[in-house]
Amino acid sequence: MKIDIMTLFPGMINAVMRESIIGRAQDKGLVRVRAVNIRDWASDKHHKADDAPYGGGRGQVMLPEPLYRCHDALTRGEPVHTVLLSAQGAPFTQEKARQLLAKGRFILVCGHYEGIDQRFIDACVDEEISIGDFVLTGGEIPAMAVADAVCRMVPGVLPDEEAFTEESHWDGLLEHPHYTRPETWRGRAVPEVLLSGHHANIVRWRRKMSLLRTRRDRPDLYAAFQPRDKQDRKILAEIEQGT
Repeated sequence: MKIDIMTLFPGMINAVMRESIIGRAQDKGLVRVRAVNIRDWASDKHHKADDAPYGGGRGQVMLPEPLYRCHDALTRGEPVHTVLLSAQGAPFTQEKARQLLAKGRFILVCGHYEGIDQRFIDACVDEEISIGDFVLTGGEIPAMAVADAVCRMVPGVLPDEEAFTEESHWDGLLEHPHYTRPETWRGRAVPEVLLSGHHANIVRWRRKMSLLRTRRDRPDLYAAFQPRDKQDRKILAEIEQGT
């Protein structure tokens, strides 16, 4: 997996993506997350990457030429899927992360200031993605969130596939609760089923807790959920009956 992140602040990207699980994956050569400084492709001695917007208004707009030259240097004329992190983009989901994983390589573009010149978007961007209905000072944090979500699914990055297939949103549900030692903490006990050693009962309990948590916290996901087997249908019936 190769991800290039076009940014005005490569230090932000490197400080995070070289640490922890993704950092170790990069050391092993399983993934490559490269921060590329857009200013390196500016044409003036001051490495100017922004200017005042036509039509007036507050703030600055990122210039199209440094963006284009940076993008062209990365793609070398070949088609590479390019994503702009934008508050106007489609919501980022686990399914979108899987789609990006399948591409093997893609480019993330981090906007800044009031935004970037629309002509670069029209010329080079394939899709816009948002991580939520709010506005940040730049696209670096969303870009790192997208890169992390994709890279952790690359084979070998996590111990096994279940490390991410049993988590929230993989199959449209929220994840079940987790417990560790001690068995009783400040008067609160671990559910007995988790101490039973009965694997099938534990699996069923976790599935039921996942469904209950989704119904409580994300009724929109619960309403859209489709049971995967007979056991799911039985658990759903128990939930609806309040048992």
